[in-house]
Amino acid sequence: MSALVDIQGLSRSFGGPAVLDGIDLQIKPGEFVALLGRSGSGKSTLLRVLAGLDEACAEKAEIPVGRAVVFQEPRLMPWKRIIDNVALGVKSPNAREAAEQALADVGLSHRRDAWPLTLSGGEAQRGALARALVRTPQLLLLDEPFAALDALTRIRMHALVDELWRKHRPAVFLVTHDVWEAVALADRILVIDQGRFSLEINVDIPHPRQRSDPRATQIESDLLSQLGVEQNHLKHHQAPRAERMTHP
Repeated sequence: MSALVDIQGLSRSFGGPAVLDGIDLQIKPGEFVALLGRSGSGKSTLLRVLAGLDEACAEKAEIPVGRAVVFQEPRLMPWKRIIDNVALGVKSPNAREAAEQALADVGLSHRRDAWPLTLSGGEAQRGALARALVRTPQLLLLDEPFAALDALTRIRMHALVDELWRKHRPAVFLVTHDVWEAVALADRILVIDQGRFSLEINVDIPHPRQRSDPRATQIESDLLSQLGVEQNHLKHHQAPRAERMTHP
């Protein structure tokens, strides 16, 4: 299967050391890829390049036009009702109908006529997801979309994103600080460090995933170790080991 996203030799700097240093990235149609890394490692810069919000130099850069982004902040227009936020910019005679379906998909039909400022944090992010999905993107970009939510709401949003991905099957690129979020959702997890990928793990565990699964526990442990996090509370189990990436 040919790659939907095919980037080779991607570099980006802001007048100092490279934020992205010769990145190669391929994402297949329908694949869910998560990116982890410390603050300042280049995660959000890479997502912004994929979204067309930032420029970078690359030997090759094939990125689909059909893409949508969900940010940490919902970025809903406060003067428009939720249904109008979702339908905004959709160039289709059936835009309203498509927006209604997108709201139904995220469980927000009952709030279709609400103003954004009356929504909870979780409801607002559901609205942002609906606004992205209504465009039927080939590539869905998620920039730490649940970081500002409480723990229980994050768990619910993980389940929702997993369900929506399996239903619509866009390729997804998720940037997150949450190691378990990456393990719970992604087919493949990358760790970025100083602008280069330092670790890649394929997550071959059926959905929905449970934290009690020893395979998931081992992957979480490998990722935390790579990120320099102590995890004495985690038990180590036999599971496929991570593949460390080397660079010439």
